[in-house]
Amino acid sequence: MKRLAVCLLPVLQLLLLATLALPVTVLAKDGAPDFVVLAKKLKPAVVNISTAKTIKPRQQFQRPFGGQFKNDPFHDFFERFFDDVQPQTFKQRSLGSGFIIEGGYILTNNHVIAGADEIKVKLADNREFKAEIKGADERLDLALLKIDAKETLPTAHLGDSDAIQVGEWVMAIGNPFGLSETVTAGIVSAKGRVIGSGPYDDYIQTDASINPGNSGGPLFNSQGEVIGINTAIISGGQGIGFAIPVNLAKSIIPQLRENGKVTRGWLGVVIQPVTADLAMSFGLESEKGALLSEILPGSPAEKSGMKPGDIILVFDGKKINEANDLPRQVAATAIGKKVAMTIMRNGKELKILAVIENLKENAADEVGAATQDKLGLTVRELTKDLAERLQLKDTTGVVVTALKPNGLAQDAGIAAGDIIKEINGTPIASLEDYDKAVAAHKKGQVIRFLLKRGERSLYVAATLD
Repeated sequence: MKRLAVCLLPVLQLLLLATLALPVTVLAKDGAPDFVVLAKKLKPAVVNISTAKTIKPRQQFQRPFGGQFKNDPFHDFFERFFDDVQPQTFKQRSLGSGFIIEGGYILTNNHVIAGADEIKVKLADNREFKAEIKGADERLDLALLKIDAKETLPTAHLGDSDAIQVGEWVMAIGNPFGLSETVTAGIVSAKGRVIGSGPYDDYIQTDASINPGNSGGPLFNSQGEVIGINTAIISGGQGIGFAIPVNLAKSIIPQLRENGKVTRGWLGVVIQPVTADLAMSFGLESEKGALLSEILPGSPAEKSGMKPGDIILVFDGKKINEANDLPRQVAATAIGKKVAMTIMRNGKELKILAVIENLKENAADEVGAATQDKLGLTVRELTKDLAERLQLKDTTGVVVTALKPNGLAQDAGIAAGDIIKEINGTPIASLEDYDKAVAAHKKGQVIRFLLKRGERSLYVAATLD
């Protein structure tokens, strides 16, 4: 189960078997869904996934004196001793969940099977099969497996996650802590959750118990349809779990099955939310849209004439109410399509046309990483590609892309272009590291930063208001 310390495409029609679909809600006498009936019908389609990964030792012990004294009487002893204590390779094993969607195809999380040398799938009737990975998508954290079963297998029907409402009953089935066929129930606590796991965050939050081992398992509605794939939990949080909406999975399953990977559209912008102050400064009546803080060189956005400070209000006929709406809309757009956008520039609405390109493996997504935090900082994870564009030698850490005027970070002396290497002595190698470190501090506490600015390093400190 992926843990978070603070703690992804229009839907394509799929010809999936729906042997477990229930046309109407099955109700018990008290008016709640009849979870007994649901569990009996749905458990056969849920599987246990076990993986094994070969872990190699990171370093070897050095023999004394580099083994240069070959004629020393203790040479044989040292040779035998150090050979015995060399770190050995070992198998790392883990458990997760998944569910059968059609003809031996199984849907699960990418992080359940990533890097695995061996994948085994155990069915509810205890039969075991070796599985092969047909496709995986790291950005959405989804993977499609295939097992070779001769007979027809029970399958789970994929529902419509857009139709669910906050407060609806849901049921999860999986293998938490290796306890197979565990059934838990709760409600939809929230929709559209952004939890910082990537640019396509759009999670369903539920209070149905989700624990390590539930990863990749299904979240069912009261009709027995899969409406989510259980994926993440908040570390230390009780009753707070997250599932990937099944409509996102439905939109990429054909690509995973046929190509083994997912092709996404790319506009080439870095975005941030429109706050109340920013909306006022740009002459907007509401806090809607995606503010462009950076236009990537050679991108479709640059070719179309877009500029930093533009605010995208409508993309391909769809309103952008929040900044996080844009990455999902762009990713879902067909490669080569000429898209019309409505933008706000200098208080005036303009129409812009851009031809969407293919998101390359090493290209930056339309990133909402420009979210301004409580320090007044806007940061992006530093990648090799970004470091090259910014002419930076460092390739790890997070880089400051913008600051709130007169905010805590600016007052402390942090500047745009600074690379944050440490926070209070904790190394910062990713956005997740940064979010964890900042979230761990409360009002009145001091946060100390180690920055890399050009060729020099420096410390700055800020006290949270």
